[in-house]
Amino acid sequence: MRRADLGDADCGIAQALGVLGDWWTVLIVREVAGGTTRFDGLQRELGVSRRALTERLAGLVDRGVLRREPYSAHPPRHDYLLTAKGEALLPVLVALQDWGTRHVLGDGGLTATADADSAEARRVHRLVGRRVPPMSLARHDGGTEPPAAPGRWTVLYLFPGAFAPGAPALPPSWGEIPGAVGCTLESRTYADRHPLFQAAGAEVRGVSTQRPDQLAAFAAHARLPYPLLSDEDGRLAAGLLLPTFRAGGVARFKRLTLLLDPEAVVRAVQFPVTDPAGSVDEMLAEVRRRATAEAV
Repeated sequence: MRRADLGDADCGIAQALGVLGDWWTVLIVREVAGGTTRFDGLQRELGVSRRALTERLAGLVDRGVLRREPYSAHPPRHDYLLTAKGEALLPVLVALQDWGTRHVLGDGGLTATADADSAEARRVHRLVGRRVPPMSLARHDGGTEPPAAPGRWTVLYLFPGAFAPGAPALPPSWGEIPGAVGCTLESRTYADRHPLFQAAGAEVRGVSTQRPDQLAAFAAHARLPYPLLSDEDGRLAAGLLLPTFRAGGVARFKRLTLLLDPEAVVRAVQFPVTDPAGSVDEMLAEVRRRATAEAV
């Protein structure tokens, strides 16, 4: 089938495929979202020919998905960055990742966790050594900030969803989804241990795909002394290809925790997290171990 044969003028799916073209194009968007923005880096990560990569990058720029920003005049070199139109594709990447993990790599069951020896768990643990792409997320109390506290070690725990009493009801059958329950316990345990994390030189951040107002209601209810960040647009999820599941019509993080160094590089991963409270003490021990090692 030629690409022109997909040109149903009234079908958004056909028109989107006309822009994305083929699977290489989607993978280019994936890599750019993850922070690989230069031609040589994209070619190295994807293993695509220079000609094919040149053609697809030019097409994405022409269609307004990517923009070129020069970083060298002699010779001329450019970073390829997502435009607003390109960033609007991030939820599509998250949905594809979720669908592939659940229905191609998995058995189709809905879960908020994973087996320790699964392809999903292996992918998440390969984040060690990976830098979090530059981005800012909305805080529950207003304003924005990057996932990693600048110049500090950061414990970034990602959770499916936490809700204050009186807030909209939990998604249907929430308690029946393996791994979904435990967000309040995990968050309050981090709150209780927060002074200990700070004494060990680390900041704590919680992240979910909930709206900032939902996070604000929960943070006030739970009296959290640290910020909650909203990834409702999927920037962090797509940038690191983090595991998600879908419940209540919303893509939600599976429970996991990342330890980031002062340069926003992932140094430790907890996934799957089967004991929300116990994982907090395990992460505190890890932070203390690294603080002791730095002091020696």
